[in-house]
Amino acid sequence: MKKKVVFGKKEIELVKAAYSLGLVAVIPTDTIYGVTALALDRKRVFGLYKLRKRDTKKPFIILISSLNDLALFGVELSDSEKLWLKSVWPNKLTVILPCRQKQYTYLHRGGKTLAFRMPKNKWLKELIKTVGPIVAPSANIEGEKFAETTEEAYNYFGDKAVYLDIGRVKGTSSTIVSLENNFRIIRQGGYKLKKNEYFRPDINN
Repeated sequence: MKKKVVFGKKEIELVKAAYSLGLVAVIPTDTIYGVTALALDRKRVFGLYKLRKRDTKKPFIILISSLNDLALFGVELSDSEKLWLKSVWPNKLTVILPCRQKQYTYLHRGGKTLAFRMPKNKWLKELIKTVGPIVAPSANIEGEKFAETTEEAYNYFGDKAVYLDIGRVKGTSSTIVSLENNFRIIRQGGYKLKKNEYFRPDINN
């Protein structure tokens, strides 16, 4: 049996140092290996688009550590939205929320919405508390297979990233729902929402 890998402050400092040097960090997220950069650093976000050869019309998912982080992106929640998010987060659940501010166009790519997830993993949440929210797309070049190991990720990104290795990760993508206009399930993934967990403004008060 493979020994369980436990990350701590040392790994957080490694990722923090990588970001300060303009590198990205390949880390295990709550779903799969992600290639990450600071969400509030416009230059690094653009660099990640280039590195992954990602369609610039597609926004990245942003990982946060608490509901308070949403205010950093100008996202305002109703009382019912706050209550609902507290009931379903942290989880493998990505939630799309309105973001109208032009200063975040580099993140929402003109769509005026941003996708957020609050992971359960304690180390990952501590990392985000330390460095701030991060964009965390899957560790691969767009259109290629998700990296299940850091070796596979290295084949994509080489020395432009640092790598935190926990062995092979065969996770599942997150479930994505939207609170823009009406509640919608966009993608069914690692968290199965029960019908009584759907967001309904009239009863989530």
